[in-house]
Amino acid sequence: MEERTEISSLGEFGLIDHLTANNETKNASTILSTGDDGAVIDHFGRQTVISTDLLLEGIHFDLSYTPLKHLGYKAVVVNVSDIYAMNATPTQIVISLAFSNRFSLEALDEFYAGVYAACETYGVDLVGGDTSTSQRGFVISITAIGEVAPDAYVKRSTAKDKDLVCVSGELGGSFLGLTLLEREKKIFEQTGAQPDLEGQAYIVGRLLKPEARKDIVEYFAEAGIMPTSMIDISDGLSSDLLHICKQSNVGCVLYEDKLPFNEEAKEFAYKLQLDPTACALSGGEDYELLFTIAQADYEKIKLNPSISVIGYITDASEGEHLITRAGNKHALIAQGWNHLAK
Repeated sequence: MEERTEISSLGEFGLIDHLTANNETKNASTILSTGDDGAVIDHFGRQTVISTDLLLEGIHFDLSYTPLKHLGYKAVVVNVSDIYAMNATPTQIVISLAFSNRFSLEALDEFYAGVYAACETYGVDLVGGDTSTSQRGFVISITAIGEVAPDAYVKRSTAKDKDLVCVSGELGGSFLGLTLLEREKKIFEQTGAQPDLEGQAYIVGRLLKPEARKDIVEYFAEAGIMPTSMIDISDGLSSDLLHICKQSNVGCVLYEDKLPFNEEAKEFAYKLQLDPTACALSGGEDYELLFTIAQADYEKIKLNPSISVIGYITDASEGEHLITRAGNKHALIAQGWNHLAK
């Protein structure tokens, strides 16, 4: 039988001491870390970027198929992804948790193992947070802090007519992973049959352990590329591109045959009788970077295999459209993830 330590046996400060006992800082900008009333950060003349995310059990994740270590890792990734989407470098996070008494100390240790693994991967310091009780479910709130050279941050509101629309990586995999896991959960609940993930490690990994595109932001710096606008894909390509269009007061044209897919994921979509294009446009949680660049920068990105040009920006009067493989033109509709929908 697995050891179980009741969290109540430590008390709040004892718990925080336990969870941060081996916490080491990596950034010179971290002057004072955990253990005080506040952290102290000095970015030495660089500008500070701040973003925050709330993850709720039953809304953003399901613990019946999400290992706690993966959840800890993903909770950090979705936050640092927002910092990269500003063309900045993440440097610190603060994390607050609320949990019911069904969680043991060992369970929180698992979660924090994932948190620290992500901190190591992305070079960020955990510098503070809070813990509380929850009547039911697991609540995670993370704030990420990053730094950027003065005025080198990239907004959503600065795309221009004739810019190229680009995206990193491959799209739709996370949604397919979610579809598979939800299917297997339902079968298990109805029949008790053990889950069959059909060897689909790629799409399951895209959901449970996504990665933020640190490499793309580093490539921008090396190649001398300054995106004209940028956002990370959390709600789905169509929804997130429409955010850029609305805030920049522009339109766009996307080409279906330019959307980047993983071949294994595409085949599995067909097996599930799903349209891969719909998965890419509306799926969400890919955490790829969606950005626009001036046409003059095309030569700098065309040799990077991780970047696809998928369309271009137009005048706002032309609206937002998708050109299908057959050459038909359809209005681009936001059908992505909406956590406020009933």
